[in-house]
Amino acid sequence: MDFATSEHGGDGRTPGPGPGSGPAPVPVALTGARFHGDPAALYRELRREHGEVVPVLLDGDVPAWLVLGYRELHQVTSDPELFSRDSGLWNQWPNIPADWPLLPVISREQPSILGSVGERHRRRAALLGEALEAVDAFTLRGHAERFADELLDAVCGVGAADLVAQYAALLPVRVLAYLFGFPEEQGPDLVAALTDILDGQGRARAAEARLTAAMTRLVAERRERPADDVVSRLLANASAHGFSVEEVTHDVMVMLAAGHQPTTDWIGNSLRLMLTDERFAASLFGGRSSVAEAMNEVLWEDAPIQNAAGRWLSRDTRLGGRALRAGDLLVLGLQGANSDPRVRTHGSALTGGNNAHFSFGHGEHRCPFPAREIAEVIARTGIEVVLDRLPDLDLAVPRQSLVRRPSPWLRGLVELPVRFSPSPAVGGR
Repeated sequence: MDFATSEHGGDGRTPGPGPGSGPAPVPVALTGARFHGDPAALYRELRREHGEVVPVLLDGDVPAWLVLGYRELHQVTSDPELFSRDSGLWNQWPNIPADWPLLPVISREQPSILGSVGERHRRRAALLGEALEAVDAFTLRGHAERFADELLDAVCGVGAADLVAQYAALLPVRVLAYLFGFPEEQGPDLVAALTDILDGQGRARAAEARLTAAMTRLVAERRERPADDVVSRLLANASAHGFSVEEVTHDVMVMLAAGHQPTTDWIGNSLRLMLTDERFAASLFGGRSSVAEAMNEVLWEDAPIQNAAGRWLSRDTRLGGRALRAGDLLVLGLQGANSDPRVRTHGSALTGGNNAHFSFGHGEHRCPFPAREIAEVIARTGIEVVLDRLPDLDLAVPRQSLVRRPSPWLRGLVELPVRFSPSPAVGGR
């Protein structure tokens, strides 16, 4: 929402009231200890005070709306014309400084698939899906197992490790870098750049420049020397469908970012759940059925992507009892919608095989199915290799001391310290 005009007298109009009546709602900062520590409790409080559409402030007191309602989010993601991905519609651009740390996530010019709309978006998504669909699941699992073993070989003899920094934060990018065609030695810098971008702090702009440079080099190399990898397949089809090399470069950046950090957090959050919730204790003693159950439970209760930006209103409308203006930014509250009490009437019950969550998005801009399959293979393989290699794994610190990263978008652990009986390295499988 454009608070600068509609709440502070810029154009003389005032917004319609939200649920109930009374003074204009006070926006809530989309950050802070409560948001990172216990967002479920915060979402419940926000629902009581504001309803399903909450006025929020992003970094630098930039106003937006957070959509928490399951039905409201379904409406937003099902109507790409009214709730557009075109960020150029944003009514706040005159107030955004050039050094705003969220610009790598919310930019005025979006040459990637994230900013495309209509038929061009559908054709572009189909090309990405085809490039990813060619990845063989059996081969993918083999590479994930190999990299997982290499990472665990570095710590298995010690008897203690941080399963985030030394494992989960490294595994997805190593697998994806291999699939895309990156040299393996670039993995560490890719991890650092992606983490800085998605955390949305002061290093985000410099990290975006490093990632863009690395991706530009890779695309240029694959144009000259095609190989059997995702980037080469995408380049082979892009020009025939009217997509530029620059668009391919940005799309591969999106795939890498969307594939790495959320998968890292899926692994970390699932392992945390297994180590702290007795419902999944069997997983730590060789059981496998509960690994999938725990992973699905995380997608409902502790989703790696908590919030996503965003959608922009193409015209004035009402949503969840709120009067919204053309150009307002909507932040998609994926985790908030997953926990909506109107659809989760028994929120404490296990979700089982229910996949009706928003953790992969919904509508035209949802995560492509081949990308979801790749993420699931990497995450499940990473978890199962840990359980195979470290069967007496245990949390090394009180569960209450585990800290989340300060990102408004993603929910992942800063560290996951564990202890286990030392064992010999296996040197690959």
